[in-house]
Amino acid sequence: MKLNRKIIPALLMAAIGAGAVAQVESGGVVRRRSENERNKKESAQPGVTDRMTGFYESKQAHEADLEYMRQIYRLIDLEKPENSPLYFPEDVVDGQENLFRLMFRLVTEGKLPGYEYLDGREVFTDKYKINVGEMLDRFDIYYTPGEGSTEKNPKYAIEESDVPSGQVNAYYIIEKWEYDRRTNRMRTRVEAICPVLTRMGDFGGEARYPMFWVKFDALRPYLAQQYIFLDNDNNLARYSLDDYFNLGMYDGDIYKTQNLKNLSMVQMFPDEDDLKRAQDSIDNRLNTYGKEVWVPTREEYLAQKAAEEERARLAAEGDTITDRTVLIADSGEKETKRATKKRASTKSKKQPKSVASSNSNSSAAKSVRRRKK
Repeated sequence: MKLNRKIIPALLMAAIGAGAVAQVESGGVVRRRSENERNKKESAQPGVTDRMTGFYESKQAHEADLEYMRQIYRLIDLEKPENSPLYFPEDVVDGQENLFRLMFRLVTEGKLPGYEYLDGREVFTDKYKINVGEMLDRFDIYYTPGEGSTEKNPKYAIEESDVPSGQVNAYYIIEKWEYDRRTNRMRTRVEAICPVLTRMGDFGGEARYPMFWVKFDALRPYLAQQYIFLDNDNNLARYSLDDYFNLGMYDGDIYKTQNLKNLSMVQMFPDEDDLKRAQDSIDNRLNTYGKEVWVPTREEYLAQKAAEEERARLAAEGDTITDRTVLIADSGEKETKRATKKRASTKSKKQPKSVASSNSNSSAAKSVRRRKK
């Protein structure tokens, strides 16, 4: 019995020691990085980490939760004052680059993939990734093989003077407008950006040449580090390029919508006036869609019904005045209320005092004074 008492603690200590050894061994196992992890580490630049990349990835809503979705193609013309911040700075200054130089550098260095421009049928898969060398040859951009360039892993050295930044006067962007029935709100997000070269055409005149698409979510960590100022009056760079797109500070014309025939707006509306009316109609539809499908709560419905009944009653009595727009401080939204006012004729008119009554009152007061005496 005494022997067993001595053996049992020894066995327990041995088991605990074996578990500790196993734990140390398991903690010291070297795990081999996957190919995706190696690519992420190689593509990361100082200041852009995997955590930042994951933070800026926008989670797409599930199709079952969507009530409405429309894909819009816009032309961002840098000649417009609202879009001129995308051209600043023209050259690299203190590490700050304009949008095209940033996109061009990331694509040519292999840090971000570029995708072919398919004119309305964009597919962002590996099959449609651009070959950087072929893209540079297509647009006559001079380059030399970079340091450590191989046939399987080519690298490109491009001088700053050879970057066609001054020829990029426009961008194409893809917007997605989604109405989420869970939140009852319209959500707008930029899906991709494409720089557009402007050069002289073969038969004279200017021609536009789309270069490549870059997915906006992959570009956002780099845009968040590039700050711009919005106008010439205040040169303080308070907003980043990421803020510029997410806050909708750009002014872009709709040049195409996703449609069954894959036609551009110019093809559907050759007349300029008809084209402008169609663009305005689409913008108005997108901006007001959320209001059309909004279902009021019971309290809002009862309040609205009571207001309508009050307006109908006042209209029957002829005691209404024109509507006026007031600003509600709580929500910051404008709301139209019908202000009502009673006519002066419906109010009880004050009867003027008669001379007799005033004389009688004064004589009564005098008689009281005389009695006191």
